[in-house]
Order: sequence, then structure tokens, then C-alpha cells
Amino acid sequence: MTLSTGDRVGLSDLVARYALYADRRDLPALAGLFTGDGVLVLPDPPSSLAPARTFTGRDEIIAALSPLNDVPLTSHEIVGQVFDGVTGHIACVAHHLTERDDGKPSDLIWHLRYADTYRRSDGAWRFARRELQIDFIETRPVRRWRVG
Repeated sequence: MTLSTGDRVGLSDLVARYALYADRRDLPALAGLFTGDGVLVLPDPPSSLAPARTFTGRDEIIAALSPLNDVPLTSHEIVGQVFDGVTGHIACVAHHLTERDDGKPSDLIWHLRYADTYRRSDGAWRFARRELQIDFIETRPVRRWRVG
């Protein structure tokens, strides 16, 4: 399938909204980016960095992503995107800022890739399937952060 410029813009917007809604903790809106029968496959770090746990449907996706609510601040940065018809390959850096036991802020960073399958639903592009694979994890100290 050849994508039009409008399709590519729509897919890019879909990917960006996923990151935005994750950072805003708007999990119902994030789950709404999936088709009704959409699938999200997540790793189980640190034991597994490959896609390992499957969640189907918007309610399961919300439940799977609810641990985000326990992270004070995140920043999901899309660093690359390639769309091949109804599939996409998205590179992302996900920062998870938390407070260490000594009270100092720390950044747990996932360098990851999404393997996506898209489908038009209700007149818009949606995720039919999204698989997250972590390439590597690092931790960095943070000098200062904005919380709240």
C-alpha cells in the first residue's frame, strides 16, 4: 500500500499523540489511539527487554500502562519514524524521572523501538498492534527537575 502525504501526516500525529498522552497520563485518550481490538505487547524489564506481555483491547491497555501513574515525570522523545504501508518502525527515548532513596532525582532511560501495525478506524489511523522492544537501559543523575 502506498501512503499519501496525508496518511503519513496522520500516522506521524498518531505516534506523537501516544507519547504526549503517556507523558500527560491521559491513559483513556492513549488507549483510544488503538482500534477496539488493538493489541499492545510490552517487555518485562529488567528480566526481558523483548516484547513479552500481551494486552488486548482498550481496557487491558489502560491497565497495562497504569504503572506510569507512579512515575512523577516522563518524557517520551520520538527520534525516528519510518512508515511502510500499514506498518511502522518508531525509535524513541523514554525518560522516567524518579527520586532515589537519598532524595536526589534520577532518570531511568529506555532506548526503545516500536513495531507498529496500523488500521483506519472511525475515519482515522489507529494502532492495530504495537510492540515495544527496549534496546538498552541507562540511569543518569538529574541536577534539577520540575514536578507537578
